[in-house]
Amino acid sequence: MGEAAPDIEFAVDIRGAALSYGGAPLFDGLDIRLEAGLWTCLLGPSGVGKSSLLRLIAGLGGGAAGRVRAAPVAYMSQDDLLLPWANVLDNTVLGARLRGERPDYDRARLLLNQVGLADSTLAKPATLSGGERQRVALVRTLMEDRPVVLMDEPFGSLDAITRHAAQDLAARLLAGRTVLLVTHDPLEALRLGDRVHVMTGRPAALEPVPLPDLAPPRDVRDPAVLAAQGALLARLAA
Repeated sequence: MGEAAPDIEFAVDIRGAALSYGGAPLFDGLDIRLEAGLWTCLLGPSGVGKSSLLRLIAGLGGGAAGRVRAAPVAYMSQDDLLLPWANVLDNTVLGARLRGERPDYDRARLLLNQVGLADSTLAKPATLSGGERQRVALVRTLMEDRPVVLMDEPFGSLDAITRHAAQDLAARLLAGRTVLLVTHDPLEALRLGDRVHVMTGRPAALEPVPLPDLAPPRDVRDPAVLAAQGALLARLAA
């Protein structure tokens, strides 16, 4: 059974986002809407401003301008950022502990069981595989219980098989939440996205990507998905 989303769904509206780097604009007057309860995936070349836009939505803009109307968010980075001296269970409740709240260890154990780590609650991160560490990071994200989840290439360091499994797990556990996924992998975006945008140019603009008429997570063997992947790769290369 997947982790239940909060009762209230939230869309995210970004209007007039602007950020400069080294005196040149990364983006200026950028608008995007993340539809409530859906996955929006963002692709584009390195340095175009994808992570900067995600950080703006998270409230970590650092000099960015624009209006963001959103619910409280949970943030999952590319690196798992687990505390090496803390065990798996304590890593998952880190947010509550930092806020001085009483951690919900029962819920954490339930979620760890759902991701196949019920027997690893007392393990230290150094003893885990990359895929296991990412599952701990996913549980830590879910423990924040936010309706909006921001993910910055969270599966980029995983091998292909582990990455595929992690995508399926995230799709199941984050169903019903408003998700923004920044990725460099066209197939990942096409598998998971209800909406997909390519961020390109300087200052950057967002271009929508047509998607196969299939419900995510889409089967990577489906001819429509493979055709869309080829078209998207060609578009990114151009």
